[in-house]
Amino acid sequence: MDSKTIREKYLQFFESRGHKRIAPAPLVLENDLTTLFVSAGMQPLVSFLKGKPHPLGKRLVDVQPGIRTGDIEETGDNRHLTFFEMLGNWSLGDYFKNDQLSWLWEFLTKELVLPKEKLHVSVFEGTDNVLKDNVSLQIWKSLGVDDTHIHFYGPKKNWWSRSGTPEQMIPGDIGGPDSEVFYDFGDDLKLHENSLFKDEKCNPNCDCGRFMEIGNSVFIQYQKTEDGTLQELSQKNVDFGGGLERLTAASNNIPDIFETDLFKEIIQTIEEISGKKFSQAENQISIRVIADHIRASTFLIVNGVMPSNKLHGYVLRRLIRRAAVKMYHLGTDLSSLARLSEISKNVVASEVIKTEIQKFGASLDKGLKEIQKIKQIDGKIAFDLYQTYGFPLEITEEILTQKGQKINHQQFISEFEKHKELSRTASAGMFKGGLVSSGEQETKYHTATHLLHQALRSILGDHVIQRGSNITAERLRFDFSHNQKLSEVEIKKVEDLVNEKIKEDLKVWFKEMPLEEAKKTDAIGAFGEKYGDIVKVYFIGDTDVIAIRQLAEKQSPKEDRHANARDDEDIFSKEICGGPHVEHTGILGNFEITKEESTGAGIRRIYATLE
Repeated sequence: MDSKTIREKYLQFFESRGHKRIAPAPLVLENDLTTLFVSAGMQPLVSFLKGKPHPLGKRLVDVQPGIRTGDIEETGDNRHLTFFEMLGNWSLGDYFKNDQLSWLWEFLTKELVLPKEKLHVSVFEGTDNVLKDNVSLQIWKSLGVDDTHIHFYGPKKNWWSRSGTPEQMIPGDIGGPDSEVFYDFGDDLKLHENSLFKDEKCNPNCDCGRFMEIGNSVFIQYQKTEDGTLQELSQKNVDFGGGLERLTAASNNIPDIFETDLFKEIIQTIEEISGKKFSQAENQISIRVIADHIRASTFLIVNGVMPSNKLHGYVLRRLIRRAAVKMYHLGTDLSSLARLSEISKNVVASEVIKTEIQKFGASLDKGLKEIQKIKQIDGKIAFDLYQTYGFPLEITEEILTQKGQKINHQQFISEFEKHKELSRTASAGMFKGGLVSSGEQETKYHTATHLLHQALRSILGDHVIQRGSNITAERLRFDFSHNQKLSEVEIKKVEDLVNEKIKEDLKVWFKEMPLEEAKKTDAIGAFGEKYGDIVKVYFIGDTDVIAIRQLAEKQSPKEDRHANARDDEDIFSKEICGGPHVEHTGILGNFEITKEESTGAGIRRIYATLE
């Protein structure tokens, strides 16, 4: 079963159980300065998990792209990624443990047809102050999970809160026990016996690769009080997350997510560029890192992030350069490194990656020359090379082996741990939750974004395509393809056209239709979006004129062949979108472009407000 099928099966499964599909939040939550990227599906929903009513109800489902910078160093094994897609469903004070675990089991065993004997589950074992999660235990048993496939873990493994374990939670924090599902790839592959953990007893939380976590149901039922106790919440919530990449691997019984359809094309390109095969064990770590990092870089660039030495841009730069070093590790010469950009099939992202690689080629060359100058390299110098030039330890080691030298690994690790501790201190408290709301003002800006998009296409040309957007209660931000700065005259024309359509008080409505039919209507699709088989197309136009024309054409059948073309004349905007939108444009107010700037090669950004 391929990833596209799994993604849509999941969404439809929970929609059939009363869930509303919500649009994914952008990777960068601009109105949340406490976190660099969305790293979990619940992140944009924190305020709703705390009790704020969600406009779409108490049952929600989505597929949320995420970036986890903490997994950069973990990437290279069979299951860790920096960029991923998280399937998520939520109950905001509605259903709880019984429905969640029963539905999840049904989805895994019936929709994905995973063998029950391959599935293991974990349950919170309790602490001195928090009861064991006997409710989840009994539910799993009632579903037929064998006792030998139920595993108990403490708060470090089976408790969720933003601060960590129950003891680490601060007053006001919400949290609770969680229950994970693992897929067992079995003994036959000898994954445990051939791992670094072969001397330890294998279990679902072992890092040998035999078991892969494919889903985690968090039961948010407690809040930390000022006196340090945990109080039961009046609104108990469910927060489920399951990695699409891992679920795809499990559904195909493939113990390596990089061998799924999600990575097939990108790995073939890496093999072509490097001349090395992924099937050869000595190449797998490097190829996995390259595939993940270029994939993550592409999505960051699509979301408006550009390489720099600060915050989001620094993470992007690190990903691109680390991929370049891994390509060098495969034996690719410096002149060929820029071909890494071919891995990204997005034109803009390819250009950004190519430019960054070209810059790094010189730095990498300097680093190699620096190594040749140093007579004896100790662990500290090796780490300085790692930090300054992006040289992973294994690259430095290879070069030193040729010189008959060895590195003091303990010294390197010591320097690395010091650096990690400094980084951890600097970023402490970064994630305290973000919010992308669908309130009244945001809804207005959402509709205004459609008007802006079409106005830009009308004034500048049909080459204008949305490259990203972000909406807050105060303004909209819109990224689009265009290769030059807008003149004052062009900005004024765009503003005037949007305001003209607002004053015309055009009707806003949508129709649900198959994706292929939507494409035939020439509806604009959001850049980088993944759609289901059935989509909503939002129209903005003069329905009165359309209705009168259709009535006249019924009375004059000879003109019928021109009906669709004429209707299109009175539809200003057609766009595939999940909503929500206002019902008519007249309530938007005055539209003003406050800023227009470049975000990279061929990409412009507009900030605008409604008053």
